[in-house]
Amino acid sequence: MNLLDKVPLSLLVVLCLTLGLAPFSPEPHLFEKLRLLINGALTRPMDMFDLLLHGAPWLLLIFKLIRTVYLRKI
Repeated sequence: MNLLDKVPLSLLVVLCLTLGLAPFSPEPHLFEKLRLLINGALTRPMDMFDLLLHGAPWLLLIFKLIRTVYLRKI
């Protein structure tokens, strides 16, 4: 987790707002792919890759925030 500690929080926020929500119009890929996942229609490898690509910044941000809060409590 040392690598995640070295990544600035501001960089993760910028990644979430750009790559995580791209393309902005008509609908972000992340929302489309999550809807496909919930409906059980996420079957194409390209769709799975899109979900991974656009969801990774959000997961890293969540892990970073959890780790930051956890380390402050110790």
